[in-house]
Amino acid sequence: MSILEVKNLDVRMGVQQILRAVNVKVEENGVVAVLGSNGVGKTTLMRAISNIYQATAGEIVFQGQNIANIGSDKVVKLGLCQAPEGRQIFSNMTVEENLILGAYHQDKAHFQEDLDRVFDLFPILKDRFQQQAGAMSGGEQQMLCIGRALMGRPKLLLLDEPSLGLAPLVIKCIFDLIVRIREAGTAILIVEQNAKAALSVADYAYIMEGGAIIMEGPADELARDNRLEAAYLGGHTHV
Repeated sequence: MSILEVKNLDVRMGVQQILRAVNVKVEENGVVAVLGSNGVGKTTLMRAISNIYQATAGEIVFQGQNIANIGSDKVVKLGLCQAPEGRQIFSNMTVEENLILGAYHQDKAHFQEDLDRVFDLFPILKDRFQQQAGAMSGGEQQMLCIGRALMGRPKLLLLDEPSLGLAPLVIKCIFDLIVRIREAGTAILIVEQNAKAALSVADYAYIMEGGAIIMEGPADELARDNRLEAAYLGGHTHV
C-alpha cells in the first residue's frame, strides 16, 4: 500500500516551469530515491511535497488525502517531516532547543520517548545536548537535522541531499542510520546526487532530468543498468 503518491505534478516559478508531470510513489515502510544532478528539480519536488512550494497542477496524495497546497504546517501535523538540504538547523540554538522545535506539533507526553529514540540513533546528540548547534561538525549537524525531523514522529521522512558536503565515512554512517530508521517503521523518500549510496538503501528509484522523471525501477536493477552506469555511475559516486 502506498503512503505517498505524487501524480502528474507541475511546479512553475513565474514563467519558468520547474517540474513537469512528475509521478513518484512511496510504499509504506519503503525507501525510495530520486536521483539527478544539480538543478534538475529534486529539491523543488521535496519542497512541493512539503507544501513549501505550491503545485501548479497535479496531486500529492499522502495516506489517501490530496495534500497539495494545504499549507506546510498542516503537512507536518499529518506526519510528513523533512530534513532539508544544507542542514538547515538553528545554529545559534542548542541541540536541545533544535530538538524541542522538531517536536513542536507533538504531544508533550511523547517527548522523552521520542528523544530517547533520537539518542539511540545519534548518541553524539546526547553528548552535545547543551552545545550550540553551529559549533558541531558537518556530520553532527546532519544528524541533528535528521533527529529534529524524527522528533515530529513522521510517517514519511523526506531527506534532501543527506550526504551533501560530508566525508565518505560520515556518509556511510548516515546511510547506515537511514536503514535503521526504515527498520523502525518509517517510510523514507531521499533525493540525492550520491547515486551509489542512495541505491544501496532504496527499494525503488527515479532518475530526474530537466524537471521530469526519465527513468525508474527497482533500485538494484537501476544500479546494474548499463544506461545508468554510462550516464551517471561510470567511475563516479555522484549523479
